Amino acid sequence: MTKKPIDAAVRRRFTTPLLKWYHTLGRDLPWRTTDDPYHIWLSEIMLQQTQVTTVLPYYHRFLKTFPTIKALASADLEAVLKQWQGLGYYARARHLHRAAQVLVTQFSAKMPKSFESVLALPGIGPSTAGAILTIAHGKRYPILDGNVRRVLCRFFAIEKDPREKNVDLWLWHCSEALMPKQNASHYLQAIMDLGATVCTPKQASCTRCPVEKSCAARKKGLETLLPLKAPSKKLPHYDYFAGVLCINNTVLIRRRPLKGLLAGLWEFPSERVAESSKQGSVVLAYEQYFRETLGIDVGESKPYMTIGHVFTHFKMTLHVFLHHSEKQERMTFPLEWLERETLSDRPFSSAHQKIVLQLTQKKHQGELFQ
Repeated sequence: MTKKPIDAAVRRRFTTPLLKWYHTLGRDLPWRTTDDPYHIWLSEIMLQQTQVTTVLPYYHRFLKTFPTIKALASADLEAVLKQWQGLGYYARARHLHRAAQVLVTQFSAKMPKSFESVLALPGIGPSTAGAILTIAHGKRYPILDGNVRRVLCRFFAIEKDPREKNVDLWLWHCSEALMPKQNASHYLQAIMDLGATVCTPKQASCTRCPVEKSCAARKKGLETLLPLKAPSKKLPHYDYFAGVLCINNTVLIRRRPLKGLLAGLWEFPSERVAESSKQGSVVLAYEQYFRETLGIDVGESKPYMTIGHVFTHFKMTLHVFLHHSEKQERMTFPLEWLERETLSDRPFSSAHQKIVLQLTQKKHQGELFQ
């Protein structure tokens, strides 16, 4: 992709009004009142694919529980996942925990100042590394997250797929070339704010934009069409079942493996219904799983609730069944009988959290636990 180089005039038309706007209208966020690399790193990880309003309460609770890198590194993964519960994309929490352990063992619990060292940490890509080093350590590294990519595609009217390699390289060049030699930290936060609050994905509020007069997409009337998007793919749909097995005041739960989807989280015993199964066979699949895998006859179960959930790559309908056991079968890890009142102490996925909420409501106690 051939474009004219970013000269000083272009830089002034973009950077000067952007910084002026930021210093007047930039968001007041807690991680902007500190230069603690841990706080800034945590905010950058939490903000990946998640809005600020959602992140704020998690950010404060997480730091209260794990106030330092050492505290995070020494914590049990399950405790970390519990604090992350509901924020989604749980691999971020696992990577954060693992990276903290690396920082303790290799860098004396401090964030290194080398780009290569930060980039090598689990869960950190080029944009996140650049943001941490620029904001926390006063370095000058570009970023290209979703907000920045969108702003640049519109400002320069990039009418090509931004995922193409040559377009991506050009956008990285733009991101770096527009950065001022001074106030690089403010510049990064300004362009992220612009993308998050003004130059948003669904609607560009051009009349509030500090660079409207210089925006090529605005001049061409393309602001609502850029950046170009790949055709959306239809997500496949899968049926799952989950069994809520109750006896006295206890429920059977299972911890997921430490690798793969929802790694390390707890759930009620659950499996996907085979695609080869005939329609209406969810009940049969549920009964067969518990009989053949756990040796439990759940033939007298009753439908309890149905939960719809959308993952990144597929849609799920979770069919939940309730079964009262007459005796508590002996189980070994990852299965465990847990008292109803302590279910909320464990980290569950979003779909299974809905089951926990239902089970822990007092009005259902007599109905469920006999």
